[in-house]
Amino acid sequence: MKTLIIIQARTGSSRLPNKVLLPLAGAPLLQRMVERVQASAGDYETVVATTTDGQDDPIRSLCRKIGVRCFSGHSTDLLDRHREAALREKADVIVKIPSDCPLIDPIVIDTVIKFFLARTKQFDYVSNLHPATFPDGNDVEVMTVSALETAWREATKDYEREHTTPFLWEQPDRFILGSVLCESGIDYSMKHRWTIDYPEDYALINRIYDELWSVEHPIFTMYDILQLVANKPDIRAINARYNGVNWYRHYVGQLKTVLSGETRQAVHS
Repeated sequence: MKTLIIIQARTGSSRLPNKVLLPLAGAPLLQRMVERVQASAGDYETVVATTTDGQDDPIRSLCRKIGVRCFSGHSTDLLDRHREAALREKADVIVKIPSDCPLIDPIVIDTVIKFFLARTKQFDYVSNLHPATFPDGNDVEVMTVSALETAWREATKDYEREHTTPFLWEQPDRFILGSVLCESGIDYSMKHRWTIDYPEDYALINRIYDELWSVEHPIFTMYDILQLVANKPDIRAINARYNGVNWYRHYVGQLKTVLSGETRQAVHS
């Protein structure tokens, strides 16, 4: 079976415009993230899925420069964009990874995908998000193309189209769902924020790259980061006020399977 990792990316972020092109260790953030995704050990193919908007031309140019395939699709309907990319690439299994995870651990990617591939006849959808136990920014969702097609045909709510997979994980009575928990047994999800939405997030991620990235050793692990922030708590404090803030906060009460304790509102200064 062909396993396709889709990294969804755009430049039009309202909170932090052009965040995927911000510099990290001398290269655009998206490039560094693609490097981490492609460092996963499995026989997977990778495509960046952006929009058809002209403002995303720099993403297409970057993909050509670094030699990764790029698909351009719907600007707001991410479910449609993932489905069209899957069909074009003739994939059997889809892995959804957002482009705001430039610290994602390749070992975590492998762990979730291999869990799914070892049980392809058992699950429609597997993730490390329901429940979330890894540090925020290690998001990996794996699904069959058949399940993705069903969601594409039937999903009608705006958040189901925008966030691609809620139609699946909100219906455990209909789809067979699997979950991968952090092997440490510790829930890091609400205490460590390694995703990028706010300037403070970028400041933290940039600092981590300054501390851990080198040409000789470009791929560092989740545990390397945890050790770093344990030794230097000032780094962790950079974006601590946004710990636990995620998109679920907009839909508490609408999402049946997400509890209020799995998200929090942003605290602005």
